[in-house]
Amino acid sequence: MAGTNNINKYISAATRENTRRSYQSAIEHFEVTWGGLLPTTANGLADYLAHYAESLSYNTLKQRTVAIGQWHQDQGLPDPSKTPLVKKVLKGIRELHPTQSKQARPLHLEALEQVIAHLESHISADPKDLLRAYRDRALLLIGFWRGFRSDELCRLHFENIETANHGMKLFLPRSKGDRHTLGRYYFTPALQKLCPVNAFEDWRQVSGLSKGPIFVGVTRWGSLKQDALHPNSVIPIIRKAFKDAQLLEPESYSSHSLRRGFASWAASNDWNTKELMEYVGWKDLKSAMRYIESNASSNLFLSAS
Repeated sequence: MAGTNNINKYISAATRENTRRSYQSAIEHFEVTWGGLLPTTANGLADYLAHYAESLSYNTLKQRTVAIGQWHQDQGLPDPSKTPLVKKVLKGIRELHPTQSKQARPLHLEALEQVIAHLESHISADPKDLLRAYRDRALLLIGFWRGFRSDELCRLHFENIETANHGMKLFLPRSKGDRHTLGRYYFTPALQKLCPVNAFEDWRQVSGLSKGPIFVGVTRWGSLKQDALHPNSVIPIIRKAFKDAQLLEPESYSSHSLRRGFASWAASNDWNTKELMEYVGWKDLKSAMRYIESNASSNLFLSAS
């Protein structure tokens, strides 16, 4: 029994939390919302896909097909997602219902300055919002200048950060591109304006935290929670800060806006392709170009030539 528990522990560790949640959501949608039965057949899965072809995106249906297929594999059952019928149905959905990928609006430097100025006004004016303002300022500045994803920001720990006058070194035990979970060090320089190092040190001092997750929740009464922020909570935090700072269309921003904003800023400031990809951690050019605005991407190619 102990051996089985250990096996399950390591199997669970091999699957990322976000992946587990998306798989569970897919199974619940198939069984509860659709009323399907598992295990299912190729025809059953094809019927499900055809029913939601017009209301759900191709990418969503593809993800749910993978999840349902994985469920069958985990049970040692034939995988209907691998059958020619299901593959043809998915191909037909993609042809008849093409969707344009939605990208988060990039956060430009001027907008970042506006948000940070608003947060700093709360630091000096509203004691109840003091901790939240310090936390959000550090989250935004580290997220922007490092181009971190929301899950990477939530995995940052005090024990894995070193600061000095010239900047800060951050260690992430794992990230999306780290397939072998080797971990990676990231460096962020200290800046005269919008400095992520100063924002981090201010947050550490005012929060009194010295170990565990850097970015934790703050209650409505202004006290700290113990657990790290959940990656899904980063977008609401960002949008609230942008709305309060009176940025236009705050709902058009997401956590990817920080990454896109930095990439576009770097491209516009003559970073070449290799420099940008190494700094952010992109493995291929296609990944990088999805985050860069068209006018900035032309500068990127020019600077690389």
